[in-house]
Amino acid sequence: MNLPTKPEAHALLEKHVQDPYQRHHALMVATATEGYASLFNGDPHLWFVTGLLHDLDFEQFPDLHPGESLRWFREWSYPEELIHAVEAHAYGYHGFATLPKTKLAAALLACDEISGIFYAYRKLNPVRYGEMKPSSIKKKLKEPAFAAKIDRNTIYLGCEHLGVTLDDHVANLVKFFAALP
Repeated sequence: MNLPTKPEAHALLEKHVQDPYQRHHALMVATATEGYASLFNGDPHLWFVTGLLHDLDFEQFPDLHPGESLRWFREWSYPEELIHAVEAHAYGYHGFATLPKTKLAAALLACDEISGIFYAYRKLNPVRYGEMKPSSIKKKLKEPAFAAKIDRNTIYLGCEHLGVTLDDHVANLVKFFAALP
């Protein structure tokens, strides 16, 4: 399997993504997908790298995202499971209509947008991610005006395909994010 090491994946992220928020977001999603790998008997390295690189082209090509990343990943002979997951995480955007067919793809879809909810919540309530109360995150999810650009429907769709309830998903993420800065 042609897949970068964690240091190589971080170097790719730093090369293509300059925005500190987007880098933090990538780390959040990588941490979440890696956490789910342990629950679904997935390859933690593959799941981490997929999460870390899922928005690799977003800063440079926001209107084509993730089209350029998918092209790069194919050129670099990355695993089809990673390519499918990155394509499926864009379900409903820029003409992408691929539903998640793997647990990795479902985890990426479920974890991507909700990471923004956690980040926004932390901006208003300066507590560590691991100290957040799942009920508080769920309350913010129900408030459309809170982090209004976050697409809640993709979170719910990801949870459905992953086979986890929203309650369990939020509780899992609080645990997974506990080690984040």
